Amino acid sequence: MPTLPALFLDRDGVLNERTPGDYVKHPDAFIPTAGVFEALALLNRLFGRIVVVTNQAGVGRGLMTEAQLLAVHQKMLDLTAASGGRIDRAYYCPHRSAAGCGCRKPAPGMALQAQADFPDIDFQQAWMVGDSASDIEFGQRLGMKTALITGKEEETERLAGMAIDLRFDSLLAFARHWERHSG
Repeated sequence: MPTLPALFLDRDGVLNERTPGDYVKHPDAFIPTAGVFEALALLNRLFGRIVVVTNQAGVGRGLMTEAQLLAVHQKMLDLTAASGGRIDRAYYCPHRSAAGCGCRKPAPGMALQAQADFPDIDFQQAWMVGDSASDIEFGQRLGMKTALITGKEEETERLAGMAIDLRFDSLLAFARHWERHSG
């Protein structure tokens, strides 16, 4: 029996409301997007691995600590589990964009770490769902299919020339589409 594909999810703008010009610095600031927990419960049945990959330069800028970021992620994981969903692990890049690290999207570092942690991940069968050009480029560099969550207006120009497999207005719309078209 073939294994289920892996799902890579961006965090801000996909799982929680974006805070334009700022960061989600503490658990109380983590505001789930509409329908996200229903989506994660559906996706739980349709994907073998679900991982979050998120750039969090607020740590590198000294605007929050890694402990604060981990507390935000713990709230995300707890709310997801309480609703019948699953996130296998949340990976993050704490570096500023100028750091030149290999883990900041669109660089593949977080995906490679996920694959090292979960060897059953096959990038050729995986999906990347995000709301920015760096998310889409991240997925494409690794051979994943990509889905864009629309609405990040400042990304419109950067996304214009990109080949994106699917576009939705929410993770729930992606999950419902996937449920209808799987199997």
